[in-house]
Amino acid sequence: MKELLYIEIPTPDLQAVRDWLHHAWKAKVGQTRSTPDGLRWQEHFNPSTQESKIPEAELSVFVWSVQRTTYLKIFRWGKHPLAGEQQFVQQLVADVRSQFPQQYPDLPSIDLSEQSIFEALAPHYPKTVHFFQKMAKGEYDLNRVYWWEKRWRESVRNPQQPQQVIFEGAEAQKSRGAGEQGSRGAGEQRIREEYDLIYIGGALGSIHAAVMAQLGWKVLLVERLAFGRMNREWNISRAEFQSLIDLGLFTPAEFETIIAREYLDGFNKFFDGNNPPHLKSQVLHTPTVLNIALDSEKFLALCGEKLRQAGGEIWDETEFVRADIAPQQVTAQLRHLPTGEAKQVRGRLLVDAMGTASPIAWQLNGGRTFDSVCPTVGAVVSGFEAGAWDSDYGDVLNSHGDTSRGRQLIWELFPGEGEDLTIYLFHYHQVHPDNPGSLLEMYEDFFSILPEYRRCDPEKLEWKKPTFGYIPGHFSVGGRDRVVAFDRLVAIGDAASLQSPLVFTGFGSLVRNLSRLTTLLDVALKHDLLAAKHLEQIRAYQSNIAVTWLFSKGMMVPTGQILPPERVNAMLNTFFGLLAQEPPEVADTFIKDRFDWLTFNRLALKAALMNPRLIPWIWEQAGTGDLIRWLGSYFAFGASTLVSFVFAWLPGLLPRLQPRLERQFPGLWLRLLSFSYSITAGLGRRYRGWVKVDGKSAFSRSSVPTSLSSVQNS
Repeated sequence: MKELLYIEIPTPDLQAVRDWLHHAWKAKVGQTRSTPDGLRWQEHFNPSTQESKIPEAELSVFVWSVQRTTYLKIFRWGKHPLAGEQQFVQQLVADVRSQFPQQYPDLPSIDLSEQSIFEALAPHYPKTVHFFQKMAKGEYDLNRVYWWEKRWRESVRNPQQPQQVIFEGAEAQKSRGAGEQGSRGAGEQRIREEYDLIYIGGALGSIHAAVMAQLGWKVLLVERLAFGRMNREWNISRAEFQSLIDLGLFTPAEFETIIAREYLDGFNKFFDGNNPPHLKSQVLHTPTVLNIALDSEKFLALCGEKLRQAGGEIWDETEFVRADIAPQQVTAQLRHLPTGEAKQVRGRLLVDAMGTASPIAWQLNGGRTFDSVCPTVGAVVSGFEAGAWDSDYGDVLNSHGDTSRGRQLIWELFPGEGEDLTIYLFHYHQVHPDNPGSLLEMYEDFFSILPEYRRCDPEKLEWKKPTFGYIPGHFSVGGRDRVVAFDRLVAIGDAASLQSPLVFTGFGSLVRNLSRLTTLLDVALKHDLLAAKHLEQIRAYQSNIAVTWLFSKGMMVPTGQILPPERVNAMLNTFFGLLAQEPPEVADTFIKDRFDWLTFNRLALKAALMNPRLIPWIWEQAGTGDLIRWLGSYFAFGASTLVSFVFAWLPGLLPRLQPRLERQFPGLWLRLLSFSYSITAGLGRRYRGWVKVDGKSAFSRSSVPTSLSSVQNS
């Protein structure tokens, strides 16, 4: 028996494929007979042949369904090729592609004035509506999913026409004047008191804002939702969270109170049923990767408490409308959603922490879409039957099948508090106007194929809340090819999106770089270095992560292309199988974005030797242009490594230069401090700190930002 063909037919309607094979499709050569799951093909069927006997040579065509898609294979029963078999196979593939083309469904237009979101979406996403109805705030959350996807699609499809939300100079006065005149009927807007920092976005923004408030700055946090409500859970390791403890934001005791679950080991395994033997990999164990599940609501509540205790304020259920930039201040125009009241607030600096959908990020980057995105959906559930999953373990990365409708679906499962499990389904996706990436399609997949992934009856589970979002990625060639700042404005987190993360979202990047970002911002505020040229120094770029975007490119099926279904899994098994053969600390270093230039090159070379087809595959999927572009990232990584080696003495010298240099040349001091971070944290290493100055507290403005007293090497 020999396998001749394996393809995906991108439709969840298995019966339609069977009916087409049985009744509509005709082979141009040979003869076919229907079987329950497909066809038998021979050059000539002998009527006297007994069905109970296997013929000397024939082709067996069969189809099956998994992951809401259909697959087809052809096997030859016989030792030698049959005359006409190649023509038969070629015809079948061509006709399948014509009859069942790859489709990218659009988001349905709905009118909620006379119906609920459940009624509007039920004809399109029946399982999604069914299970959201089981959640406590399902209607509200499904509205959020629809809103987020709609906004994302609009931003991708109209990249040259981003909404203008940042105004400056005369343009701001003219536009603001018209806006204020039009709003007087609803009541006069009052300018609220001034702040040093105005954060827009209360998830990642609350962490950053709490640190800055404890440094003594007057902070306002603006959040569109009720503060503390998350549509994504967060996982981290103890070693990584330690940076927040070192900064003084949390005590060790407080950290223990926000741990929902700490599991013993995490598994990484990709489906290899259709991979050749040398590309079948063992399970990669990562016991110290994302093994701490945080209670996100407790975590954010504690951040909010820290912020308020330090004199900060939080305005939740308040939407950002626009910002007007003046030489000495920024004015943010806001809207309180429950009442519709318009508000204005002034500050020295605006911080964009709105994430993927940030209109500020879109405007600053000329409407350029993100190069990649991970549409991610999931839920917090409980009620799994005994034996379905052991809550002492997590699934860090897992696939249970090959590509499905042009996507390699990947699961994550993290134990939470009590019997809770947080389950995610996502895929790496190349942003394309015809195929922006759909959350609702993913949710329909999630609810349909969850029993395939983890044996369970979804009807018997308790559905607590959904988790969803777009995790962006930017294919950076260098640290300056994306705008993250404007005069009196700077972006953090996913709104800055400077690289394509493999595992971490903006949360992981922010935690790794929090000391770096807050230290530099504190210096900028202290010396009023709030022009774009100074604020551009405040970024979480890591050249070692940026170089991995080609790897993430290999996990995507480009829009309009058809790949062998098993290819992405073969590539993933190549690399993760290689990591499984390495000492545990190598995998830990790589997945936590702390690998160095030598490690990257050694692993890349071993992967190429293990699977020589790896580079041609990536070339085919990325294209020559992106491959050349990636070489720029690779050489930038190498150059950064060389510069780091040459200037390894600088971080140790800066404390002695600080008093005079910062006082006389604050702009130069900011630049040197930023450069010092770029050759340490920018390569995944912790900044080498030094002792506190004058014994001042960890959050004295004259201590931490300039002495970096609490940041130590790991």
